[in-house]
Amino acid sequence: MYELRRKPMRMTHLMETFIVIDNLQLHCPIGVMEQEKAVGNDFRIDLKIGYDFMRAMKSDDVSDTINYAAVYERTREVLSHPTALIEKAAGNMVEALLSEWPGIMSIDLRIIKRNPPMGADSDGAGVEIHLTNDKNCSL
Repeated sequence: MYELRRKPMRMTHLMETFIVIDNLQLHCPIGVMEQEKAVGNDFRIDLKIGYDFMRAMKSDDVSDTINYAAVYERTREVLSHPTALIEKAAGNMVEALLSEWPGIMSIDLRIIKRNPPMGADSDGAGVEIHLTNDKNCSL
């Protein structure tokens, strides 16, 4: 049996690390129509956060990474505020995440409204953001 204490984990060259929340289901008051703001809609959120958690890989300490439960709570809180546009909600979310965790290197965010009122059958409609935090890039 392999014991980590006797043989430390060695990395040759780690390029990128990500915190991922996939297919998060939330009911949010986002929409142009008054009924959407009052009743809300079902949304699917996919989130991929570029963050250097090399220290956590060695320490096994949650304080050396971004706790995905905290990301969920922040996401839920931000998206619970009524907005007309998904674009605005996405912008609010990105701003909140960068404010809370300044070490974030990138964010890929996808917000999909499950039942958009557009008169057609679909699995959803929404927005996608791919952001690189230039403050934390070392090129």
